[in-house]
Amino acid sequence: MSILVVTGTGAGVGKTVVTAAVAVLSLARGAATAVVKPAQTGVAPGAPGDVDHVIRLSGVTTTFELRRFADPLSPAAAARAAGMPPVSLAEAATLVRELGESNRLVVVEGTGGLLERFDEDGATVADLARALNAQVLVVAGAGGAAVNHTALTLEALAHRGLDLAGLVIGRWPRRPGTAARSGVADLEMLAARPLAGALPDGAGDLDRQAFAEVARKGLGATLGGTFDPAAFRRQVR
Repeated sequence: MSILVVTGTGAGVGKTVVTAAVAVLSLARGAATAVVKPAQTGVAPGAPGDVDHVIRLSGVTTTFELRRFADPLSPAAAARAAGMPPVSLAEAATLVRELGESNRLVVVEGTGGLLERFDEDGATVADLARALNAQVLVVAGAGGAAVNHTALTLEALAHRGLDLAGLVIGRWPRRPGTAARSGVADLEMLAARPLAGALPDGAGDLDRQAFAEVARKGLGATLGGTFDPAAFRRQVR
């Protein structure tokens, strides 16, 4: 059993697409795979959420969205605004452990960034990762703020003694500017390792077959793909 927590340097960096990419490659290897989203925010009841996008892109069938809040806020703030109890990360941890008994890989997708508050006590997805003794895959943006946001996330990760599974750029632009291209070396320096992948912006709009190929090319060997960080660095110079 392996548990992987997917978090981001903030909202909109491509966590859901990276989660789907990890899942589709795991399924391609014949591994039973489950995906858990402890808290979905900013999506109305009945509308497609992140888990629905993961299902569409990857074909994974064992999925759980534990709580949903309509307001586009942190899970704690969204629960408070809705007058609902917050998601329990203890319950989430129990579910993930149970899923681990029958699945080779359980992927947990966080909400927002690593330290987004899930309840009024200040529990975060970092606390969930620590409770599960799980590695954390960090999804970063590309552009001017990406380096600073990544530095802060990795510092918080290290401060809490969490194990970095890798750093993936979740939405690599079709026409990357100077800030995005020059930032690649900085991101690798911060992670103290080569990138674990870079998925193209718009990958989430593909059909499942095309997405599986993009995922294979966009994630590195540790995640089941063929992404070559050295070749990527040469390409973006």
